[in-house]
Amino acid sequence: MVTALEDAHLEIAAGEFIVVLGASGSGKTTLLNLMGALDRPSSGEITAVGRRISGASSQELAKYRRENVSFIFQTFNLFPALTAQENVEFGANVAGGQKSTLAAVEMLNLVGLGHRLAHFPHSLSGGEQQRVAIARALATGNPILLADEPTGELDFRTGLQILELLQAQAASGRAVIVVTHNREIARVADRVIELSSGRIVGDHRVEGSRPDLSDLHW
Repeated sequence: MVTALEDAHLEIAAGEFIVVLGASGSGKTTLLNLMGALDRPSSGEITAVGRRISGASSQELAKYRRENVSFIFQTFNLFPALTAQENVEFGANVAGGQKSTLAAVEMLNLVGLGHRLAHFPHSLSGGEQQRVAIARALATGNPILLADEPTGELDFRTGLQILELLQAQAASGRAVIVVTHNREIARVADRVIELSSGRIVGDHRVEGSRPDLSDLHW
């Protein structure tokens, strides 16, 4: 049996913008999936938003995810038969949004896709599909935002735009956890967690002023 993550002890507060760094296979995605209740731990305990989610039933976990967690998946997970707007509306509806159409249009405008509302995923570039996935996560308004390589398919300029949006989400009180191998992104985080071979080898808060996003390079 392979142990994907071992002896991980973390406390994350609302409003934190956290970057999780590590090489491929270091346990980053496993950590994200445990936080989002997509994976179950083989041992240990996970508590989120005042409830114990380790050991919860499948129905309880589904309710926890629906009401509390927004995901930005590296593989996008868009519905091919839905337009960009409908994909974002779906996310807002699942989370209980009362004005899903307005939220979808607003979020797609925020990520620079207001002109692509009626386009289906197959007619969008990889970067555009990633931005639709980000807009869908933002539209839910859930307090926990988990992002797996959210800038991986984006050009530099668009990547900076997305980082600015994620920073704003943390500033509004959401816990934002970004998994990446890009150390430049860590320069603008509140806190950086480093993983290696399934273990946390670093966990520190970034002290002092952050560089402007325009100072980043990759």
